[in-house]
This record gives sequence, C-alpha cells and structure tokens, in this order.
Amino acid sequence: MKKVLLAEDDADFASVLKQYLELYEFTVAVAENGEEALQFFQKTTFDICVFDVMMPKIDGFTLAEKIIKINPEIPFVFLTARQLKEDKIKGLKLGADDYIVKPFEADELVLRLNNILKRTLKTVIAIDSGEIQIGIYAFNANRFELKNGNKTQRLTEKEAALIQFLYKNKNQLLKREEILKAVWGNDDFFSGRSMDVFISRLRKYFSNDVSISLESIRNIGLEFKLRNKDLK
Repeated sequence: MKKVLLAEDDADFASVLKQYLELYEFTVAVAENGEEALQFFQKTTFDICVFDVMMPKIDGFTLAEKIIKINPEIPFVFLTARQLKEDKIKGLKLGADDYIVKPFEADELVLRLNNILKRTLKTVIAIDSGEIQIGIYAFNANRFELKNGNKTQRLTEKEAALIQFLYKNKNQLLKREEILKAVWGNDDFFSGRSMDVFISRLRKYFSNDVSISLESIRNIGLEFKLRNKDLK
C-alpha cells in the first residue's frame, strides 16, 4: 500500500480524494491544515505528499520547506485554485514533483501520483560498499555518510548514488541526460528539477574543500572536478 499525506482544508474535497485514492490501493492520512500535516509527517513515514497551497496555520509552500528538512527525498505535489505563473515557479523551485490546478479529475491525480512514485522510489545505480577518499572527505556509499574529520554528513540513498556516479566519472563533462538516466532512471522535466536540487546540496556538502568543484555548463551538463592530488 502506498502511503499518502494529503493536506487539504476543504473537508468535503479531501474526503472525495481520500475515498478515490483508497480505491486505487493508497493509504491516505488527511490533515486539515499545514500544522496538522507537519505533525503527521513527524510521526509517520509516507511515500508521497499532496499539499493544497492555500491552507490555514501553515501554507503549502512553507509546509513543503519544513518537510524537505526532515526528508529531502520525499516527493510532493501541490494542489491550488490559483493559476499564477509565479506560484507554479515557486512550487517547482522548492522541488515539487508536480503542480495541479483545481478543478481536476481524481483519476488524473491517481495517474500523476503513480508516475511520480515509479520515478522516485528507485535508485537506478547500485551502491558500492567500502569507503572512498574524495579530497578531505571520506565517502561511504554503503553507510550513506560523508565525513570530514569528526563531522559526519548523513546522506540519502539518492545523494549517495549521485556522489558515487559523479566520482566514478570525475573530471569528465557529463550530459544532464546521462546523469538523470543513471541515477533517476529517466530524463523528464521533474527529474531534472529534482537533480538541480540535489546538485545544490552536494555543492554545500563539498564546500570546505576548494580542490573539489561541481561546475555546470549551461544547456549541456556538469563536471565533477578534482585536482590531481585528490585522484585515487
């Protein structure tokens, strides 16, 4: 059963969506506002989240920001009655996997959720065991750790897979499509947005070593650069 956290302040609409999703073998927890949704998320594990943008106490955008801090890999979808381009851009910048404007057909939501879960619940490349030295960092893909001295950065599975792929192809210009297919399994728009978020995280993780850089080449791809002294 696929577990969905649905945050929607319209009780009747939420009830309809819950019943429909349950027909397609989803387990649905309904929160009537962003604050309640955050409490649910802190206590339970979900496969995907669906957030109305305009909610009392905590709006959908703010809720997504808080939930990403708890689990950066959780896929989420925004629902909204607003068709403002600025809202859609804001949602996508947060890393949303989709943005659905009301009114919509319930079966459309089911299809979109299933497609997102197929895309996000797998990491394509296998994780190697053992530890690799990358500059001043000790990277353990199997344990999902990146260490710098006595400081340890816990990684998600996809972060570890991305670091591993980039390291294996260090000092090479990689096309975006190549990275997406290797780590995400496809190169569609939303996977591309997700990759951009992950790349930003990796830049922060490696920021204490100036000999390591992740350089983007516009409209082509990126290169994970290590100076010669770091190559193993």
